[in-house]
Amino acid sequence: QVQVVESGGGLVQPGGSLRHSCAASGSMFSIYAMGWYRQAPGKQRELVARITSSGDTIYADSVKGRFTISRDNAKNTVYLQMNNLKPEDMAVYYCNAHVVVNDYWGQGTQVTVSS
Repeated sequence: QVQVVESGGGLVQPGGSLRHSCAASGSMFSIYAMGWYRQAPGKQRELVARITSSGDTIYADSVKGRFTISRDNAKNTVYLQMNNLKPEDMAVYYCNAHVVVNDYWGQGTQVTVSS
């Protein structure tokens, strides 16, 4: 069982920045594929960004150039830096750890973008 614990999120004005952190348990963190997903009210959960064990990244088109995912294997932590936030980025953000064939999810953190 992998525990996934997120921190970050909050309220920010349009154009502002936030950083999410996500810590995952286990001694094999370096081989986990880690991702951030989000779910807005009335919408399906969608992939925001993902980083593989080798550091390859993918992003949703809507966040390319604004969001950056990174990982620190020494700290078992993955980050999501969100810049130039827009009202449409408002959602609950979830961290995901993909371990072999299993998926583990964090509890979710709210991001509110409002003036």
